[in-house]
Order: sequence, then structure tokens, then C-alpha cells
Amino acid sequence: MKLPGLWAVLLVLAGPAAAGLTPRDLSGVVLAPPAGARAPLDAAFADATTGRPVSLGQALAGRPALVLPLDYACRNVCDPMLGVAGGALAATGLVPGRDFRLVTLGINPRADAATARRMVEAQLGAPSLLETVRILTGAPGPVGAVTRAIGYAYAYDADTDSYAHPAGAVVLAPDGRVARALSPLALTGRDLRLALVEAGEGRVGDLSDRLVLLCYGYDPQAGVYTPLIRRILAASGAATVAMIGLLVGLLHRRSRSRAVSPPPSR
Repeated sequence: MKLPGLWAVLLVLAGPAAAGLTPRDLSGVVLAPPAGARAPLDAAFADATTGRPVSLGQALAGRPALVLPLDYACRNVCDPMLGVAGGALAATGLVPGRDFRLVTLGINPRADAATARRMVEAQLGAPSLLETVRILTGAPGPVGAVTRAIGYAYAYDADTDSYAHPAGAVVLAPDGRVARALSPLALTGRDLRLALVEAGEGRVGDLSDRLVLLCYGYDPQAGVYTPLIRRILAASGAATVAMIGLLVGLLHRRSRSRAVSPPPSR
């Protein structure tokens, strides 16, 4: 699993956020599944849609699953991350509920079921996904048991009452083994289909890479982005402008070349 080149550049450009977490705190915020990582299927949660208790194993229902740990109260990268993941799942050609499960896991204990439902429903446009997604909320104990088992580390920032967490997801095999660690912001239908099919067959990929792209840096009280996210957005915009400029330059050069070329001899 490798980050796209642009995201790798953005990680280098992004400095520490203007909040309560130090660079040392943030250095531990990663998705790094250990070898043989397996999520505990008996971890107990609540289904935010039905209000009933449900274990992680019941949420998977014997199928491979894309599991996204989320802060349901986050309006930073979590919203687009879930939207991109939903689009990639729709592009796999697989049937939700039958061929795979989509499971969201709330890491913020103060985000209640209604908040969780609103976030997920706003980002998942496909009715088939909305009908089958399992939106899980739970106490810190079972949430911590699952996140530790899959190598998903996050940190609470008391100054901003927010969580710094990896913008990452895992594909679980039906028995809870971690088959893949993925960046939802860079998912394609083809890659996700392959990961889910392989997980359904019990095959586990290389888990040696660490995903460090953070979802952290929005100040909800001021309604503005902190320096971390501003730098990411600025770098993304600059990269887009540079690409457009390069394309315009190439087209202009080609046009001039054609203008000065002598007419073909008869």
C-alpha cells in the first residue's frame, strides 16, 4: 500500500497543526497493522440505525468488509473520506450486503447515534450501501480493543475537543484478519474490488507499510482551517495550477511547432 505522489508531497509540506497536540503526539497517529493483525469479532457495539447491540462479527456477517474508523462529529477529512470510499465501493461491481460489508466505527464517544447516522447518510448516496452499512458506536473499551488490534492509533486533543486520527481504513477477512490497509482518499473501484475479493478468499496482503495521512486541523469554533489543513489545501491548489500551466505550455509549444513547419512538398 503506497500513498499517491501528491499526498506524499502534502505530508511533507504539512507542518504541525496549531492545536494542543505536539509533533511527538502526532508521530504516533498512524495506521500500521502488525503482522497477523486480527480484529476481535466479539467486541460489542451498538448499531446506530437500529439501536440494538451488535458484535463486530455480527456486523461482518461472514463477509469481507471495508472498515472505516471515523469521528462522526468530524467535518474535516472524514466526510470526503467516507464519500470517496462509498463511490469506490459502488464502482467495484460487487453487491453490498451479499459480497461485502461496509462498517463504520465511531472513535469519538461523545458522538451519539443520531450524529453518526446523519454523517453516514449525508455521504453515502447509493441506496444499496445505505441499506446495508453497519454504523457502529460504542464505549472506549471495545473501540480501543478493535483499533489497537488493527494498528489504528489516534489521539485526543483536549484544547480543541477533537481527535487526530489516520485517514485510513482496513479490509477485513470474514474471520477478522486484516487483509489490507488503505487510504480511502485514494481508493479506486478496481483496487477495492481486488482487496475485497482476496479478503473473501482468505488471502492477506502485505501490512508492512504505515499510513500517516492525518485527519486533523479544523477549528470548529472559529470555522477556519488551522495551518496544517491550510497548507494541504494550498499545496493541492498549487499542484493543480502547475499541472494546468504545464498542459497549456505543451499545447502552446505544439501549436507553434505546427505554425512554423514548412508545408509538405508535392
